Amino acid sequence: MFLAPHRDDVTRKAHAVAADELGYGAVWLGTGRNSVGDLALVEEILAATERITVATAIVNMWVDEPEPLAASYHRLAGRYGKRLLLGIGVGHPESVTEYRSPYDKIVDYLDRLDAAGVPVEARVLAALGDRVLKLAAERTAGAHPYLVPVTHTRHARAILGAGKLLAPEHKVVVDDDPVAARAIGRPYVRTPYLGLSNYVNNLLRHGYTEADVAGGGSDRLIDDLVLHGTPEIVAKGLLSHVDAGADHVAVQVLGPSPEVELANQRRLAEVLL
Repeated sequence: MFLAPHRDDVTRKAHAVAADELGYGAVWLGTGRNSVGDLALVEEILAATERITVATAIVNMWVDEPEPLAASYHRLAGRYGKRLLLGIGVGHPESVTEYRSPYDKIVDYLDRLDAAGVPVEARVLAALGDRVLKLAAERTAGAHPYLVPVTHTRHARAILGAGKLLAPEHKVVVDDDPVAARAIGRPYVRTPYLGLSNYVNNLLRHGYTEADVAGGGSDRLIDDLVLHGTPEIVAKGLLSHVDAGADHVAVQVLGPSPEVELANQRRLAEVLL
């Protein structure tokens, strides 16, 4: 499951507990642009659950320094072990005024995590392009691509090679009315992602046109990035990522309210698990 940052912490914790009870393997905690270096919410969720892996999605390298993050990691790993996974990345240039040489920033950040004793297997990179995917394979447990179609998953697996975690995020609306589903899903693609160069360029590299990414996104684009339909149809679409090489899919359930999202999280579990 993927817990979006637009929900309050109480709601996200409740959804994480439900995901643990339902049998999902991991919960990806969306952090947005907020500082999460103390991993306080991660700790709350780990304490409230029994077996599920809790992954950050993502710790922004421009916001949180690696040394305090490493200290928080060691504190929690000592108690919860491998149930904690650090998803880290550089975000996008539009949100950070000092954004310079993102690749060098990633390398330096990983070097400093190494020096602070955070093991390779405890971290994954937010990665879209080939250069960062290769770095993810060399320096981390794998990659967590966000807002990607199945074609990207297939390409990313070829870059990562065998044995590395590939966990793409995918949005879903459990509704078999395409007009209603697009109305729910489109805002989550349009704002902010269709205004961010790294996401737009990645979509253009993987089969979409300028017309597809213009405005709020074409119906084709929205249907590919926000699966909709019955739980069975949505599950089939999610499993397409697995067929393309994903080990795990971070499912972001969208709906008109947190209550509907939680209900649909349960409906999907009946089919997926």
